[in-house]
Amino acid sequence: MRRAARWLGGGLIALVLVACAPIYRNHGYIPQEEELAQIEVGRDTRETVAEKIGRPSATGLLNDIGWFYVQSRWRHYGAREPQEIDRQVVSITFTEAGVVQNVERFGLERGRVVVLSRRVTESNIRGIGFLRQILGNLGRIDAGEMLK
Repeated sequence: MRRAARWLGGGLIALVLVACAPIYRNHGYIPQEEELAQIEVGRDTRETVAEKIGRPSATGLLNDIGWFYVQSRWRHYGAREPQEIDRQVVSITFTEAGVVQNVERFGLERGRVVVLSRRVTESNIRGIGFLRQILGNLGRIDAGEMLK
């Protein structure tokens, strides 16, 4: 009888430990660096990009300006709320003629979006002079950022 109780107790402990193991799930799709390297800024068009890496799967991520590929990795741990542990976004913007203008990869670091890589043909700032850029940033100073 004791032997059966030990086996039952050991089995219950093993079941509890297995149930508490984290489960990781990936959602979405982003092209790999090798695939993005095939895209030539200023030369490729929407059609050639679609042939090389495919279109974004969600229709809400398609617009006239660009295409956005999003991938997230979530950790599910027991009864706790799922936690996003990684997110990457690849943004491919096009000119009005449909030619690739910019390829950027963004990541999520400590809850903040950061640029991981960028290929641009021209400046993102259009119609804004140097003085307007400097004066426009005066109101955006955050005291919390200065104390770090």
